[in-house]
Amino acid sequence: MSSFQVIETVIIGAIVLASAYVAFRKLLPKTSTRVMAGVSASLNHEGRPGILRAIGKKVQPAGASGSCGDGCGSCNSCGPTPAARTDTQPLTFKSRH
Repeated sequence: MSSFQVIETVIIGAIVLASAYVAFRKLLPKTSTRVMAGVSASLNHEGRPGILRAIGKKVQPAGASGSCGDGCGSCNSCGPTPAARTDTQPLTFKSRH
């Protein structure tokens, strides 16, 4: 293997890992938050080297702030839920003859 092939493999691998990380965060937000909290907790222990503790603090997910933008629904300030409509009609199917 030439040095170009090694560099090419490393770059493509990094791109694939970065895109998989972004897709994981966007498509599974609750799962990714739970996983990142677990990783952060395991890295941010007393007695770990400073660099690992810094990484643990960096990947720690932000807690719910209670504002309207975080989507937690804990403060009920995001507005009332839409009421069920009572003027709806049942769906009927008519066959073609």
